[in-house]
Amino acid sequence: MLVQSPFADNHEEHPAVGFAEDLRTSCAADWEAAVHHAFVDKLLDGSLSDHHLRHYLVQDYQFCDAFTALLGQAVASAPALPSRLVFAGILGAFASDENTYFQDCFDELGVPAHDRTAPVLGPATAQFDALMRSALATRSYPDVLAVLLVAEWLYGDWAARAGDPANWPAQAKHSEWIRLHNNPGYNAWVAWLRAEFNAVEPGNPAVRDRVAATFREAVRLERAFFDAALAPAAV
Repeated sequence: MLVQSPFADNHEEHPAVGFAEDLRTSCAADWEAAVHHAFVDKLLDGSLSDHHLRHYLVQDYQFCDAFTALLGQAVASAPALPSRLVFAGILGAFASDENTYFQDCFDELGVPAHDRTAPVLGPATAQFDALMRSALATRSYPDVLAVLLVAEWLYGDWAARAGDPANWPAQAKHSEWIRLHNNPGYNAWVAWLRAEFNAVEPGNPAVRDRVAATFREAVRLERAFFDAALAPAAV
């Protein structure tokens, strides 16, 4: 999503290594496998087939409801107004730029209304949606941030591989998905989100372990979701 809202200035631009970085290191194999996945390779070079893109976008769109709810819960549970305003701005951006991309691609790829709103969910999709809703049900700021951070940070990492926009794929259905996750606003949002997560690291060991498990499971499911996007059944 293209972030237009200003960010609170209560975090350093380049924060020290903290809880987020430690968790990323703890699941580095899954993280790197997702960032350098064959699906990402094909998207970045423009060779991703319409069959696989269509399947991926139909499944990915099913996260929008839970993701929007997570952003809303972040607004509700954030500790102070500056943080609430950031999430409120992200909600607006998500409802406009990213939703527009999905609808434009669905139209171009001939996705019928039923598949946009109520397709059969793949296992990875169903599990990731359940994880989002489980974090949502906790009403716990660190739990909510754990899922949001993985979803946004990992996508920022793979999109950063695209390099110079002059070398991005020619077709908007590929390049626009890259742009939505590789622009100064998005990068600032991910940096802010990572610092916010570090700042609210739980002191309670049981809560900390739960948040860490949620983070690692989200990374595992990101990798599984890319695997499913290229599975034979997706064609």
